[in-house]
Amino acid sequence: MRPDSDCVILRAVRDLNCQNNLRGDRMLNEKVKELLNDQINKEFYSAYLYLDFANFYQENGLDGFANWYTVQAQEERDHAMLFIKYLQNNGEKVTLDAIAKPDKELGDKLEVLKLGLEHERYVTSLIHAIYDAAYTVRDFRTMQFLDWFVKEQGEEEKNADDLIKKMELFGDDAKSLYMLNSEMAARVYSAPSLVL
Repeated sequence: MRPDSDCVILRAVRDLNCQNNLRGDRMLNEKVKELLNDQINKEFYSAYLYLDFANFYQENGLDGFANWYTVQAQEERDHAMLFIKYLQNNGEKVTLDAIAKPDKELGDKLEVLKLGLEHERYVTSLIHAIYDAAYTVRDFRTMQFLDWFVKEQGEEEKNADDLIKKMELFGDDAKSLYMLNSEMAARVYSAPSLVL
């Protein structure tokens, strides 16, 4: 083949791919799709984990902290639903796997908060891995979808870190702990700002 005909073929393939994308025939990269499906399970696991935290605090007389983690569990469930909707909107099959039982040993009220921060950092690493996979294959639509989660994870880590600092400052004083628990009880659920 002549070099000119190679260019013509490459342009034709590129144009066909572009037309398929415009018609909605676009399929996600297999690795990206797999990571997105895995993230659904991770988000539902996060909800389970935070319900476990809420139960721990309820059993220990800290209903405000229980409320805070119940609301957090609702947010994680919403995150899973956003990943499901994104896959559906892109014509991809959603795979729901079994959700693991929370496996963290819950020791004391401060340790649970530290486990929460550790978990949020883990989730951040998962979001970054999906973003990296999407970037590698130039999947800008998925990258744009994940931008919201990158920002959200920054907020989640800050909130978890703030809770630890407050507990370290006030957790050993009964009156201060009562006030902190009341602050946590005031948290209310709000739906995510990301709309698909």
